[in-house]
Amino acid sequence: MAKLNVLITDCDHGNVDMEKEVFDEANISFELAKCKTESDVIANGKGYEVFINQYAPITEKVFESLPDLKYVVRYGVGVDNVDVEAATKHGVQIGNVPDYGMNEVADQALAMMLNFTRKINLMNDYVRKGVWDYQKSIPLYRHSEQTVGVIGIGRIGSSFSKKVKALGCKVIGYDPKYLSKESNNLPEYIDEVVTLEDLLKQSDVVSIHCPLDKARNLIGEKELQQMKETAYLINVSRGGIIDEQALNKALTNKWIAGAAVDVAEVEPMDPNAELLKHDNFIITPHMGWYSVQAALELKRKVAEESVRFINGENIHYPINTI
Repeated sequence: MAKLNVLITDCDHGNVDMEKEVFDEANISFELAKCKTESDVIANGKGYEVFINQYAPITEKVFESLPDLKYVVRYGVGVDNVDVEAATKHGVQIGNVPDYGMNEVADQALAMMLNFTRKINLMNDYVRKGVWDYQKSIPLYRHSEQTVGVIGIGRIGSSFSKKVKALGCKVIGYDPKYLSKESNNLPEYIDEVVTLEDLLKQSDVVSIHCPLDKARNLIGEKELQQMKETAYLINVSRGGIIDEQALNKALTNKWIAGAAVDVAEVEPMDPNAELLKHDNFIITPHMGWYSVQAALELKRKVAEESVRFINGENIHYPINTI
């Protein structure tokens, strides 16, 4: 008889066919719920050993109420909606899938960068208004003479660095774990690791690729004023890393040349938000991770991780230590 061990607490994907394929092969049954609240999770989660989770809150009360729960794996990289400290206290393993869409996210940042550095949106708007004049783009700068600053040199930051390095840019990075290391230990495609202040002062483009838990409000008024007036800021990581009120002030006062984000402090962003009034502000709806292939890879990997855990094998992407 098939085991009944896995609950998908919530999933806004079109289907769970890929998950079913993996579980059928492993002879493991699963159920799909539509949990939105802590109470929903507790009501639906009784008896399950493994949760696959997207947005539903996984709190200390959840762990207290569901003693059979042993493992929670998230659809995605971030675990902002999971109380990892409480999970560890209750002996629950937390996991994620950090590598399913890393190249797509890096591509999103690159696309945003090139849109600004080649002024694509700006010139498209001029042409649509009947103005056919390249001089409206002046000044544009050769990429091989620009410096790109990368905040966070993990999987995605490294992928982005490789792509901009191919354009000929100088690439500098900020990541506390590398600041104390010798230059010969630098990540590939990073020319130099510097302090955050130096990165902001030197860079023509600043791209953020770090987790929220250690970087909330990392970029505020002070940091924005340290950037060049000609510099662009990109965030494809998590909303909340950039203080949005400070960013609005920076764009209003022309402290920086523009900003592009794929995330917001509150998602979806309010259509009446002040940031949306700026022509040099670009936002996409937290889509940087997506491609057809990445979506399928994510679904396959959360299921495979669940099977590994149930079978007593080592999971590939642990968040905490139990």
